[in-house]
Amino acid sequence: MRSLKHLSFLFVVVFCNFSIQSCLDGGESSSGIEYVIPPQPELPSGYNEKPGWTAENFAVAAANPLAADAGFQILKAGGSAVDAAIAVQLVLTLVEPQSSGIGGGAFLLTWDGNEIEAYNGREMAPAGASEDQFLMENGEPMPFGDAVRSGKSVGVPGTVHLLKTAHAAHGVLPWEELFVPAITLAENGFNISPRLHELLNSDDALRRDPIASQFYYDEAGEAHPVGYLLKNPALADIYKNISEVGVSAFYEGAVAEDIAQRVQSHERPGPMAVADVNGYPSLNIETEAMCNNWLTYTVCGFPPPSSGHLTVMQILGIMEQLQEPDTSLEDGLPTAEWLHQFLEASKLSFADRNKYIGDPQFVDAPGGDWNAMLNPEYLQERAQLISNMSMERANPGTPGKEQAVYGAMPYQPEYGTSHISIVDGNGNAVSMTTTIESGFGSRIMSDGGTGLSGGFLLNNELTDFSLSPVDDEGNPVANRVEPGKRPRSSMSPSIIFDKETGDLIALLGSPGGAAIIHYTAKTIVGLLQWNLNAQEAINLPNFVNYNSSTSVLEEGYFPSQTIEKLTSMGHIISTGPLTSGIQAIQVTETGYFGGADPRREGVVKGE
Repeated sequence: MRSLKHLSFLFVVVFCNFSIQSCLDGGESSSGIEYVIPPQPELPSGYNEKPGWTAENFAVAAANPLAADAGFQILKAGGSAVDAAIAVQLVLTLVEPQSSGIGGGAFLLTWDGNEIEAYNGREMAPAGASEDQFLMENGEPMPFGDAVRSGKSVGVPGTVHLLKTAHAAHGVLPWEELFVPAITLAENGFNISPRLHELLNSDDALRRDPIASQFYYDEAGEAHPVGYLLKNPALADIYKNISEVGVSAFYEGAVAEDIAQRVQSHERPGPMAVADVNGYPSLNIETEAMCNNWLTYTVCGFPPPSSGHLTVMQILGIMEQLQEPDTSLEDGLPTAEWLHQFLEASKLSFADRNKYIGDPQFVDAPGGDWNAMLNPEYLQERAQLISNMSMERANPGTPGKEQAVYGAMPYQPEYGTSHISIVDGNGNAVSMTTTIESGFGSRIMSDGGTGLSGGFLLNNELTDFSLSPVDDEGNPVANRVEPGKRPRSSMSPSIIFDKETGDLIALLGSPGGAAIIHYTAKTIVGLLQWNLNAQEAINLPNFVNYNSSTSVLEEGYFPSQTIEKLTSMGHIISTGPLTSGIQAIQVTETGYFGGADPRREGVVKGE
């Protein structure tokens, strides 16, 4: 087994912001493992063309260059795809704190060349949670922003337990070695990227947190500028303890106590108790992936509490039942006729999602089987509801031929998240979507009881539950808050195979809240139906409908003729930013081709 000592890479001194010797000293842990600090990301926050990347032996795609490089160095040292994913996540906690981290949760799919496995590290509602905890005295739901920015929104974090469980099954390098890149960067610092600066600068709620305000902002309350060397000694200390002791260093002792204390002491306190944090590692987080056929492919994804795979496959499955337009793609853009079908299929699929999907430990699947929502006869029945004119809004169907007693959950915003796609030198694959939900989560930062500067942000995942426990008719909402329950998610980590041969074809996923579903479906169509490469499929414009009379098209892409045609078909069209963060890797004849979303600062690194 090779260790990180065997790494030897070109090192660019100017990005270290300190001397060569201190760069090298900063890369060596107490165990003598070396880590080479790579060039820091200098990408603006807007749209940046990405070339797509080829690799012969292995590849890692992640949302930040420092995180992708950490995974690359782990793969170079002989680590597995799971090893690399762990290193990537630990660095993302540091450099992309707005999207994911050890204060949140994740879904991880693995493929070992023979079997696909799924690990559910979704956050959990505390034992003291109640279905009315987001209701005000008048019985109405709290304003959504107030619910997010509160202790009430914080679920018990699951990411650390997920990483350790996956490592026990699929790790190759020692657990402690996987922490070296993140600890090194936390101690020596990383340059704040334009994207992180922009998000910090625009977030007033984060400024009000006692730890975050001192860490991310100066004495005048201004966000630290682009290029500022940000060190995180609190996170480095926490990581050292977890690397040496294991998950108990996170779920017990000072860290667990600090998490609970921060949640309970917020001006809008939540019910999190130390015992809630202590108990998470007792959960069995291994679950069965859902694998369903579409065209000549088998698409594998996550079952509930994720709504991602089911809803993606409903959209694709409904469209498969329709007569494809004569022209689906014209001048590199989807046509109005194809968009009409996609948006209508989205309405039908989201209607079912909002009624039926919730934590399977609390919610029964329609007809006793989630696959009833993907039954070809049912999808054909749904497809017949699509005409040449927009249906405005769709009603849920009756998959499994049983009418559920649940009420439909009204639309609520969903945000955040990051995606990681990795294939290692042995052909093992990981598709992992990870989140703290909203940008910077609950805006509550924990220093793990270290008393040092920095730390990690806590999620606001409980606002993925319905804020109201019942619908307008008083029917219980499937995705309502209950103690010990996991909130419904839209995360859609996907691994795709050839249906006949079982060969690996591609892996992908995206951040973006509920729009993750549309982004993932769009990319799958681009890759597999339109024969685009991974980068071209990611570059396609985004478009969403959450079962509303209004559909949103990504601004700056579509010609007026397309919008006018959709309008003539009864659609109400709005345009705006739809900032996906898709990371995809596809198998090629010579190895792999990876793509990263030009809307964010991610890259693919491989060899």
